[in-house]
Parts: sequence; structure tokens; C-alpha cells
Amino acid sequence: MNQNQLRQDHTSGLAFFARNELLSGQDVERALKRMAHEIIEKNGTLEDLVLVALQRGGAMFGIRLQELLSEIAGLGVPLGLLDVSFYRDDLEQRPVPTSAETTIPTSLEDKTVILVDDVLFTGRTIRAALNALSDWGRPRVVQLAVMVDRGHRELPIRPDFIGKNLPTSRDEAISANLDGVWIGTMVAQ
Repeated sequence: MNQNQLRQDHTSGLAFFARNELLSGQDVERALKRMAHEIIEKNGTLEDLVLVALQRGGAMFGIRLQELLSEIAGLGVPLGLLDVSFYRDDLEQRPVPTSAETTIPTSLEDKTVILVDDVLFTGRTIRAALNALSDWGRPRVVQLAVMVDRGHRELPIRPDFIGKNLPTSRDEAISANLDGVWIGTMVAQ
């Protein structure tokens, strides 16, 4: 994505206009490798660990973390994808987003679940994810891994594993994927 590219969000009628690249694809890969090592160090074993990536933004990061954990530890970790669209508390303010499929490949009962997302902002999406997870069992512990923590929390939610802290103003926006992280603005289409 270069400075002149727009990334459209068809569910909200907004497009992301990138102003500056904050992290390159190599920076993102390095951060994900560090996060994978931190996950192993904190949890000791991966035998009871399940990654659950939030649809859509967290999915690519969840897949890459799953690959890295397997490479480092030599043990496969189940990966689920979780759609939180109908668990959000802002449905009155925003149109219902296009939903995506939830797939949880194993029981979450008494497991260590690591929620994976791209950007942590107010914490409301993570609150919705915690509510959605309860429909799939009662994990022993839930940990949070995010590529970018941009601040501005409205709920007492704190990530356990962070790719990069990038303080922003409330009117700025962040776009993160495996190719990099950009700061910019959301523009009505």
C-alpha cells in the first residue's frame, strides 16, 4: 500500500487513506516471531493451547502465528476463526457488518485460548469476542495477542502479547496486515 492507495471498508462506507508506513512487512514478521516466542515462554507448553483469530483482521495474523509456533515448538496448535459481528455493543450506531464464518476446530473447555487480532483500540471488539467465546466452552485462561496496540481504551482490556505499541490520536486510523502497518485516516465514500 502506498500513500495514495485507498483501502475500502464496504461494511461502513469508509475507505482508509494511508499517510505513512509505520512497519514494513519484515518488521511485522519480526514482531510475530517475537510474539510466538513470548507465547511459548509464558505458557511453557502448547499442548492445551488454542489460537482463536478474530474475523477478518486477526485471521492472517492467527494463521502466521500458528505456522511460527509449529516451526519453533515442533507441535501443531489448533486455530479457530471467530466472527463477533452480532456480539458487538454498537450495532445501533453502526450498520450490521458483513458477517464471516466462525470455525472452532476443538473444544475450548479448560484450554488456554489466545485471541488474535490486528489492532486493539477501544477494547469493545475484544469484549464482544469474550462474549462470543463463552458460546464455545469455558477456557481455563484467555490471553490476547494483537499486532498493534494504539491506545484509547474504553474498557479495562490489556493485551498479553503486542507486536508494536503505536500511540495514535482518536481521529487517526491504523491498517495492519502481513505486508506492513500504516497510519492514515478514514474517509467517507
